[in-house]
Amino acid sequence: MPRTVALLVGSLRKESFTRKVANAIVEIAAPGLDLHPLEIGHLPLYNQDLDTGSPPPEWQWFREQVRAADAVLFATPEYNRSVPGVLKNAIDVASRPYGKNAWAGKPAAIVSVSPGAIGGFGANHHLRQSLVFLDMPCMQQPEMYIGGADNLFDKESKLTNDRVRELLKKFVTAFGQWIELHPARALKAA
Repeated sequence: MPRTVALLVGSLRKESFTRKVANAIVEIAAPGLDLHPLEIGHLPLYNQDLDTGSPPPEWQWFREQVRAADAVLFATPEYNRSVPGVLKNAIDVASRPYGKNAWAGKPAAIVSVSPGAIGGFGANHHLRQSLVFLDMPCMQQPEMYIGGADNLFDKESKLTNDRVRELLKKFVTAFGQWIELHPARALKAA
């Protein structure tokens, strides 16, 4: 039975290197993984005042999508040694209201992407800190930092680097195994 993986891309830019890497992962994913990109740019900024009674429908939709997933793959660029605000907002939206954390128990993995040499290392590890708090077992190995991303794609946004393709294939295969070892746990009633 295929595992549904919510794929969150932390960049809104149309020609984002992170989105291109995420698309490459979708193309090479094993048949047992069904990766579903969840767009996060439309989510209103989290404000607890809006989370009483009838929260914004975008929040409700997003929370339902996260809850329905068997696992989550985060693809993030690095902004100021951290994750972009749009990704942090999505994390906050699905972790609230208190006691109804949609992320809880979902196995996760992170790929960070940068044109720089260290491949978004700071964002990757900063995101890991949040995942610990959110009770998401995050795959530790292989780590995936994609540096030099500005030189990996052709004009049609297709991955041209065979070495990176093989690394991504090993990464997504390991993630499939991680999901099987750490099946998502249902949220306990608060």
